[in-house]
Amino acid sequence: MSFLRDISCEHIMDSLADGVFTVDLDWNITFFNRAASAITGVTRAEALGRKCWEVFRSSICDGSCALKAALEAGEGRGNRSLFFVKPDGAKVPISISAAPLRDRRGKTVGGVETFRDLSALRLMQKKLGALYSVDDILSRSPAFQRTLGILPQIAASGSTVLITGESGTGKELVARAIHNLSQRSGKPFVAVNCGALPENLLESELFGHKAGAFTDAKKDKPGRFQTADGGTLFLDEIGDMPLTLQVKILRALQERVIEPLGAVAGVPVNVRVIAATNRDLEDMVARQGFRSDLYYRLNVVRLALPSLRQRVEDIPLLARHFIERQNALTGKDIAGLAPEVLQLLMRHGFPGNVRELENIIEYAFILCPGGRIGLEHLPENLAPREENGQSLPFSGTLKAIKCRAAAEALSRHNGRVMAACRELGVSKDTLRRILNQGEQAARG
Repeated sequence: MSFLRDISCEHIMDSLADGVFTVDLDWNITFFNRAASAITGVTRAEALGRKCWEVFRSSICDGSCALKAALEAGEGRGNRSLFFVKPDGAKVPISISAAPLRDRRGKTVGGVETFRDLSALRLMQKKLGALYSVDDILSRSPAFQRTLGILPQIAASGSTVLITGESGTGKELVARAIHNLSQRSGKPFVAVNCGALPENLLESELFGHKAGAFTDAKKDKPGRFQTADGGTLFLDEIGDMPLTLQVKILRALQERVIEPLGAVAGVPVNVRVIAATNRDLEDMVARQGFRSDLYYRLNVVRLALPSLRQRVEDIPLLARHFIERQNALTGKDIAGLAPEVLQLLMRHGFPGNVRELENIIEYAFILCPGGRIGLEHLPENLAPREENGQSLPFSGTLKAIKCRAAAEALSRHNGRVMAACRELGVSKDTLRRILNQGEQAARG
């Protein structure tokens, strides 16, 4: 084992898949291994010498620090689950273990913490259990942040909720978050798309039927109201529901009773209803396309979700989130977006909203073998084109496009270099090189 004397401790720590860092007794970071840098998005040079809470911005840094508890107890503390906030605003779930760090004489000189990225595991758990919380809804938008901030109170109220917004803005994600924050979280969350089924099938789907109610009704079948009993029923695209069914929905909300097809008596149900629509229900009420009494019964608590073009600052954050998710699902290691791709996405109108951005990233993963996603990996409808003989903003040499993307990122962040680097996913040296190359090309 004498060869181990020739191997530094730092090399051993850098070979680990788990993040490892150490602090002195003043909470200054004294060591930061390669995995810690990869998981946090903070380079070793940026981390060393800084307070640990400045680097991690963790959910337990406000008073329940595991490392502090380990130092106070004089022994290790392990397997705590939490999340920390990356420089770009993304929240990363991790599990941590902490212990005192002692010198050769046994004197405590600091602390050591190891942490493991649970993103892939959490993603798989969500796919299996469809569990989502407010922390899974990513946004830097002040208006959207205010909406997310009141979700716990809305969830606790038990009131009926109406969520409005364009298709693809995340209405079902918000509905699931409300359910999982509520006292009904241990009961079913049942979703129904009211615009996906014809009227006769939708009625049976919602309220169920008794055997013999119609030709193919061989046996009793419970409807979605009964399936969701004790939990939450999410009525998506309720603006597409026929007027005749709206009467039955109104009675279910008012009296907590439903009538299955062919039944001779009502069935009591205990369900919280969350409805969603991308249509203007007030206008539909005025044109008698939607019942006013049902509208006011649904509109107890109203949440209006902004479109992605109204929260452009969220595009880099969401793109990185979808890239990390696709990396976990596909086993690839895509580093992020090329600067010119981010610039293009920041100017795209996104008629399909967040869902469209997610689809763009998924499409790009099919074509991108590794490294960064480039223009050549995007769907054809996003490719820069000539219009009326004029070059679109994304035309020109690749160096010029990169330079514009870098300059605009700096402008958005009021000249703050590190903020622009985090948005673009590049280092300070790379940003400086892009700008220099652009200036040289302009002097040409």
